[in-house]
Amino acid sequence: MIAAVIRWSVANRFLVVLATLALAVAGALAIRSTPVDALPDLSDVQVVIRTSYPGQAPQIVEDQVTYPLTTTMLSVPGARTVRGYSFFGDSFVYIIFEDGTDLYWARSRVLEYLNQVQGRLPPQARSSLGPDATGVGWVFQYALVDRSGRHDLGQLRSLQDWLLRFELKSVPGVAEVASIGGMVRQYQIVLDPERMAAYGISQERIAEAVRAANGEAGGAVVEMAEAEHMVRATGYLRTLEDFDAIPLGVNAAGVPVRLADVAWVQMGPEMRRGIAELNGEGEVAGGVAIIRAGENAREVIGAVRARLAELERSLPEGVEIVTTYDRSNLIDRAIENLTGKLAEEFVVVALVCALFLFHLRSALVAIVTLPLGVAAAFLVMRVQGVDANIMSLSGIAIAIGAMVDAAIVMIENAHKKLERWRDEHDGEMPQGADHWRVITEASIEVGPALFFSLLIITLSFLPVFTLQAQEGRLFAPLAFTKTYAMAASAALAVTLTPVLMGYWIRGRIPQEDANPINRWLASLYRPAIDFALATPKFVLLIAALALATTAWPLSRLGGEFMPMMDEGDLLYMPTALPGLSAAEASELLQQTDRLIRTVPEVESVFGKAGRAESATDPAPLEMFETTVRLRPRAEWRPDMTPERLIEELDRTVRVPGLTNVWVPPIRNRIDMLATGIKSPIGVKVSGPDLASIDQAARAIEAAARNVPGVSSAITERISGGRYVNVEIDRFAAARYGLNVAEVQAVVSGAIGGENIGEVIAGRARYPINLRYPREVRDTLDRLIALPVVTEAGLRLTLGEVANIEIADGPAMIRSENGRLSAFIYVDVRGRDLASVVADLRRSVASEVELPAGVSVAYSGQFEYLERAAQRLLVVGPATLLIIFLLLYLTFRRFDEAAIVMASLPFALTGGIWLVYLLGYDFSVAVAVGFIALAGLAAEFGVVMLIYLKNALKERADRGETITPEVVAEAVREGALLRLRPKAMTVAVILAGLFPILWTGGAGAEVMRRIAAPLVGGMLSAPLLSLFVIPAAYLMIRRSELKRAAPDAALSPIALQRGD
Repeated sequence: MIAAVIRWSVANRFLVVLATLALAVAGALAIRSTPVDALPDLSDVQVVIRTSYPGQAPQIVEDQVTYPLTTTMLSVPGARTVRGYSFFGDSFVYIIFEDGTDLYWARSRVLEYLNQVQGRLPPQARSSLGPDATGVGWVFQYALVDRSGRHDLGQLRSLQDWLLRFELKSVPGVAEVASIGGMVRQYQIVLDPERMAAYGISQERIAEAVRAANGEAGGAVVEMAEAEHMVRATGYLRTLEDFDAIPLGVNAAGVPVRLADVAWVQMGPEMRRGIAELNGEGEVAGGVAIIRAGENAREVIGAVRARLAELERSLPEGVEIVTTYDRSNLIDRAIENLTGKLAEEFVVVALVCALFLFHLRSALVAIVTLPLGVAAAFLVMRVQGVDANIMSLSGIAIAIGAMVDAAIVMIENAHKKLERWRDEHDGEMPQGADHWRVITEASIEVGPALFFSLLIITLSFLPVFTLQAQEGRLFAPLAFTKTYAMAASAALAVTLTPVLMGYWIRGRIPQEDANPINRWLASLYRPAIDFALATPKFVLLIAALALATTAWPLSRLGGEFMPMMDEGDLLYMPTALPGLSAAEASELLQQTDRLIRTVPEVESVFGKAGRAESATDPAPLEMFETTVRLRPRAEWRPDMTPERLIEELDRTVRVPGLTNVWVPPIRNRIDMLATGIKSPIGVKVSGPDLASIDQAARAIEAAARNVPGVSSAITERISGGRYVNVEIDRFAAARYGLNVAEVQAVVSGAIGGENIGEVIAGRARYPINLRYPREVRDTLDRLIALPVVTEAGLRLTLGEVANIEIADGPAMIRSENGRLSAFIYVDVRGRDLASVVADLRRSVASEVELPAGVSVAYSGQFEYLERAAQRLLVVGPATLLIIFLLLYLTFRRFDEAAIVMASLPFALTGGIWLVYLLGYDFSVAVAVGFIALAGLAAEFGVVMLIYLKNALKERADRGETITPEVVAEAVREGALLRLRPKAMTVAVILAGLFPILWTGGAGAEVMRRIAAPLVGGMLSAPLLSLFVIPAAYLMIRRSELKRAAPDAALSPIALQRGD
């Protein structure tokens, strides 16, 4: 079938050229329009429900909101994990779906179930879905700064909330703009309990009066003077004087009682759950743009920056917008780095082909087919929606070697056929139909086997496609582009390459030995192959011993999911003890920012304590998230590396009560949304109650700190919150005619402050809050003596109807799939992940005695590595079986297919040693490199066997009797013919991968680990195909001759069929 395709392509070469031009144009357009990002989107398909329940403690939020939501969402079709977080006044529920679930289908199903459970939630609880964004959605962050001092934090936050937020949300591709820090302006009605008692006015009555005084109403339409006039009655509260004039009733003398008689109204900040700070200079307000899932990050960021530049001109004088995080810098560096590497590889291909072939037009065949294969890969990527990122471009980079090898073998065989024609026709080259016939025959001779060998490389990436969750999403773009590039190369090898060879390989074809490089290589290879064919068993023994040496590095390789990537920026994420006040959090944030700013490589520091106003950020106030923007690498001190920089930052930032954690921004946000943790290893403790979970978690934390390689271990302090417990005495309250709800209304409103409405100021909205003065509620004794006025006008104290005491309690409650849980965050430095987890498991098993009903599980990056290893153990053998079947279809002989299969472990020897010598741990990236190496090694073996079989077939076609000496001579000739294309392929691959292996840049950490097995394998796999396969093939043929009759000779037909 493949031969028929080649004949058709040559016969219809004009159509093939037209199709090639169309492919080039379409590929160029696809390259221009392909979305670009730094990393693949590793996020799970998830939907977030944020429920605001103002003023309520975490335990109340958990019991009344989070638990009903999580248990209901477990029934959503396709939901894999449901995580719940209960904070003060807020509930976050994350529903994580199975891979492949459509995001908008998932959102609709969650909304359907949310409508069902809404009736079970408290009336004051307000639920909403989070944005249709993912973990990589936080792409642009900025701060509003007024260095002139004319505007306070409240005014800056108003600019963010009511101007920038809505303007940026209108940018195409932006899902949400979340506000960070600043202060929300609040109209505070501060009650005077003594005056309330004197007038006999209760708190509830005041709240109702304020609600009744704040509104507008319409009176339909009135016809006047033959025109319609719309009627409206104004009544919004707009000024402090409007508040003072609110009527509360009349006293016994008929004198109106106004709000000003029992309270005073002031402007103040709303209670804060998030704080922002810039460069250690003080608090600021800011925002973050979150892009919609699947959007082009580079384009969206550009549009956001352009819109901010327009809006900055309309800001008040003195206010400026400062960029604190911009993903586009990383995207540009990553794309420039990898496209530069691809351009280098193209140049290397051109130079190598020209040097070895000594025929420029022949070199052009390989040079032209290479970018066409890349263009085809980009075209399919664009149709499928795969972004151009570090991993997708890496797939193209590691595919170039095999793509070039196919073209080189075709060109080499065409040269050989043309040289034979010249020798047979007194030095004349074929012309016209003879020329095309020779080219067609040369292509048919090696084309089918090459097609199957490229198909083998394509299918060798089948295990990567089977990876799931984060590891699957990380390497799927690489596998897609590698597969597309190889598939395109296979198609071009049997369609375009024969046509280009027919057009361009003309004129004088130089002899192979005319090239000094070829002569030098042949002079080195001849004695070596002679020795290998003279002692084939000894050669096989040496190969087996070389393979056995890999037991040493394999026993010492560690394990990691993915190396820490240099994203150009860092995230400092310490955790303070719970119960931190906003003032203390602001002070600590400014202190750490100033310390970080002292390091010369740091350009700017933007600190955040608590959460942004987004469902994608469920952070308590004690969780700090500081974005550290670093200067360009050229401005760093000599010999400074990212690892040394983190060590220096760790030494510099030493603040009592804070545990340092330094992580990459993108990976951390993805990990937090996927696993709920912010460190490489998370130990999840689940149990029936918070007390037993806390006991087990503290014991595991102590055990983890003694494990070698653990730089920090910190437990979520479940019982670290501080509570004022108000236990209502029902009998005492009943004596005053009060029920529990009325006493709770006083506690909720007067003590904590209750929002009872909002002031409409143009397009802005500001809350109205009702509360008692701070001086009557800031100590335990004052709370006991807190005045309470009943509806009947009685005056009593809170202590008369309730017992009040200070107690400990949960600062935050976490649950997973309906079970209470907590995490111990373990950060690792200086040791591989797998070894640390193994020691940690042993330490926990031996030192920690778990309470009844408590279970322990390990998650985080190690979880991904373990899951990927289990998947590869199942899929790997199945893939090898498929490859063996393809080899059998190629050669139609079991023994020849077995030679190639048996040679694969030997080919990996160099890769294993190089990975060990470079100090890399085994990771999914290293595994991908070995998978690519295995495919290349199989292709090398296939092509070598083609040369050996063709050399033997030519002798049989000439009528020679096949004897052991003839077989040895044919094997020697075939191996020598393979030398030049093999050297060209190895030169191309090594020249293309060495810059990746030894240079840096964005994404270099992953690329180096993919390239290391390939570079090492290029030292062992060529030796294998040049010596071991010829030796094994010679032994097989000799044994066949020995089994045959002494006077029998192998027939040409039998040789051709491989029987």
